[in-house]
Amino acid sequence: MQNMIKRNTRGHWLKFVYLKFITFMLIGASSYSFAIDWPQELSGELGTIIVYQPQPEKLNGNILTGRAAMSLELPGKPEPIFGVFWFSSTISTDRSNDSAVISGISVTKVGWPDSKDAQEEKFTKFVEAELVSSSFTTSLSKLTASLTTAEKVSNSLAEIKNDPPNILFKEQLAVLLSFDGEAIFKDIEKSTYQRALNTPFAVVKVKNKEVYYLTSGSLWYQSTKVLGPWHITHTPPADLVAMMPKDDNEEDSTPVTKVPEVVTVTKPTELVVSDGKPQWTSLLGGKLLYVNNTETPWLRELSSGDMYLLLSGRWFKSKAIKGPWAFVRPDKLPKSFKDIPPDSDIGGLRTSVAGTDEAEQAVLDAQIPQTATIKRSEAKLTVEYDGKPKFVAIKGTDVEYAVNTNAQVLKINGKYYAVDNGVWFVSEQAQGSWQVADNIPESEIAQIPASSPVYNTTYVKVYSSTPEVVYVGYTPGYLWSYPYYGVPIYGTGWYYPPYYAGGWYYPRPPTWGLHVGYNPWTGWNVGVSWGGPFFRVGVSWGGGYHNHYRPCCGGFYGGYRGGHNTNINVNGNINIGNSVSIGNKNHIQRNIGNHVSNNKFTNSRVGTRHNNLYNRVENKQRNATKLKAKKNYQQGRVTTKRANNVFADKRGNVVRHENGQWQNRSNKSWSTIENKRPNTQINNQNIRKRNNGSFDRGSMNRDLRGRQMGNMQRGGQGRMQQMRRGR
Repeated sequence: MQNMIKRNTRGHWLKFVYLKFITFMLIGASSYSFAIDWPQELSGELGTIIVYQPQPEKLNGNILTGRAAMSLELPGKPEPIFGVFWFSSTISTDRSNDSAVISGISVTKVGWPDSKDAQEEKFTKFVEAELVSSSFTTSLSKLTASLTTAEKVSNSLAEIKNDPPNILFKEQLAVLLSFDGEAIFKDIEKSTYQRALNTPFAVVKVKNKEVYYLTSGSLWYQSTKVLGPWHITHTPPADLVAMMPKDDNEEDSTPVTKVPEVVTVTKPTELVVSDGKPQWTSLLGGKLLYVNNTETPWLRELSSGDMYLLLSGRWFKSKAIKGPWAFVRPDKLPKSFKDIPPDSDIGGLRTSVAGTDEAEQAVLDAQIPQTATIKRSEAKLTVEYDGKPKFVAIKGTDVEYAVNTNAQVLKINGKYYAVDNGVWFVSEQAQGSWQVADNIPESEIAQIPASSPVYNTTYVKVYSSTPEVVYVGYTPGYLWSYPYYGVPIYGTGWYYPPYYAGGWYYPRPPTWGLHVGYNPWTGWNVGVSWGGPFFRVGVSWGGGYHNHYRPCCGGFYGGYRGGHNTNINVNGNINIGNSVSIGNKNHIQRNIGNHVSNNKFTNSRVGTRHNNLYNRVENKQRNATKLKAKKNYQQGRVTTKRANNVFADKRGNVVRHENGQWQNRSNKSWSTIENKRPNTQINNQNIRKRNNGSFDRGSMNRDLRGRQMGNMQRGGQGRMQQMRRGR
């Protein structure tokens, strides 16, 4: 825990890391070899088809529709023939390796603006036949970025709750010990101790005594009151120490120079910690100030005097630390927030400022499903209840949900549906037997409001099925991450009471208390205000605490998997299979806005943006292996001979961006498209006539920007993978 809030000269180390990251992203495409780049080519009897990066127009579940520019190279012809095709396809995604496969292509229209050839009909039939029996692999980053101009859902979630939590400030190293209500203890069998159930931390009580212990695995605290104050102890009971799980990642030899204060709460709370008094740094010529000696995004706008905090993706403002704090919609922030330089110490905050490119990309990412093909024969589910199954009606719906289980089980129209790690199951009985569901009652499930703890199940879908497999997917809402007025936020803001009837304790997913922040490259991360090591032992230690609906980041309740998971029993046995390791050997070092680790991005377990639940070790067996390609079925091959700068506009014209200018393809040659402005003296009717069929520069510039951002994101991901492998 040494130097846990080290800042290396007011955060300049982080600025260096950020600048290096931008450099990696800019050079990544050229220095790191990708097998999923554009354009790609297909070969057939008539010639070679060059397909440029598709331009999506709509994404509905796993069905992608759009258009793409192409060129047809014919033997003996010196010039290719450029064309456009519109298509509908199925996408299969894998966030863990940033890939997406476009297959099941149906060509709906083909155009040849570059040709007057009498053989156009022949060309069209050839293209349609080749595309329908082909697939293309692209990066998920590029697909996400290219959705910029696609039809997308812009409505925000109406029932999201944005009341601020209790916000506490400390000017010294501290961790937040959060109980979900009044502390509940349960006996650990064959011992003289009781384990606290309603906290993810390792808190124990001596039976029949007001003596309490708290441990991070290396540090031990003692108190005579469960809510503290807590004091460090160097003589914890030897038998209690022996019961604790060992963490191979913990550096016990590291001297502890700063002992964290323990702040105990029983209500939703966030803790803002600074290393001494807040140190304000000027930005944007004095328009904004930010605190550079804290992990919490903490800003002040000078013109109004308002302070702003960013917690779980939500902005709150106040004139003073003592409050009151009020929620501010991300699209109503001061204009100066949009002007935060991307390469500044707080550049990462732009992801949480509506209207920035960074925020737009994060919101687009939430539209792309993570997909999988599930083998019926290998997908198994067992649901355990604490006693007889107990269901509670969800107000305003025709759905009931089970409260006394760690699984997410719904009762709808007399049948039972359960979600496990992104897969729907169905059964005639609450206890099973469970089979992978071919379909689900979508209209009823869609009624589930954000105020329900099973709301996240509405983001898991069944796409189609065969007698052998079922095609499924989920979007980030399943992991409690939502687009909200142009930015990503974490959690619904609702408080979900736990279930406890004297047996197992079932916690619900919280929005507050985790110090959750968004990393533009990895997604949501748990900070817990430097409390990582406390989580590392807490959730894996015995005592009747039953893992339940998982939140985002691998940091709370043993990680996120959306329901059924490993138990923690009450007889004192230790189950460390799901123990939490935040940051491996190093704690997460985050500066406001960037949330970048100081150990070469080895915190891959923490982030969610590139996490694939279907690829977890415990889930892989049920995944279907890739089906063998049919005869004459082609996989698009990357061609390095051509630049990925050719586009199709909405009218079916082929254009390219060359040397900073747009050019149109016509009569087998390129001509520059002049940037003309309408003469204001011409009447409106003439303006309409003149612009009819004209080049939509704004739309094409957005397509170009999306393609460029996709290259940057993909380049950054490649560099992250190299660094993680120690290359």
